[in-house]
Amino acid sequence: MDYFNAFWVGGLICALAQILLEKTKMLPGRVMVLLVCLGAVINFFGWYEPFAEYAKAGASVPLLGFGNVLMKGVKEAVDEKGFLGIFQGGFKAGAAGTSAALIFGLLAALIFKPKMKK
Repeated sequence: MDYFNAFWVGGLICALAQILLEKTKMLPGRVMVLLVCLGAVINFFGWYEPFAEYAKAGASVPLLGFGNVLMKGVKEAVDEKGFLGIFQGGFKAGAAGTSAALIFGLLAALIFKPKMKK
């Protein structure tokens, strides 16, 4: 049942993002930022943990999960360092995922030799 829930929840999130892209004039970057901010807001209200417990990877893989990670890092840093944690927490929490994306992107570019479209 976990696989099914992950599939339909993750698919619903992606489908809603696609509907935003198709039916509005929002650019892809803005939709992605909206999803990250929505994940942070859901975490702020304490709804993300029960949601992630139900949906498993369906909740953690899309950009909502990245917003959750950033907000979780900010909360922890604020508890440790006070006001400065607002600025430090997101960077510390999101560093591993961002670094992995950059490194794997570089490796893919080196292996597959991408070319510009003509």
